[in-house]
Amino acid sequence: MSDQTEISPCQSCGACCAYSANWPRFTIEEDAALDLIPAELVNDRLSGMRCEGDRCCALEGKIAQAVACRIYTIRPDVCRTCMPGDAECAMARRRFGLPEIV
Repeated sequence: MSDQTEISPCQSCGACCAYSANWPRFTIEEDAALDLIPAELVNDRLSGMRCEGDRCCALEGKIAQAVACRIYTIRPDVCRTCMPGDAECAMARRRFGLPEIV
């Protein structure tokens, strides 16, 4: 059983948020949920999060050290479904030369 005060490995990673400008896309969100995301963080096509290069503009911090999402509580569904250790996580971590989470 894990300690509930344990910090998520995501807070010291961020690879999934900087993997691809096509990744933080909107899919099944309701319009009301998307309306909560600040307009300056939404791409020009209104199809996903704005990115600088491959990095989501809502991501703060340094990859593989300490990161945080500026809109964590209202993040898109694609961000909610990427879980530590799943296939998407492993693919993003490989791109940054990080070991997989087991």
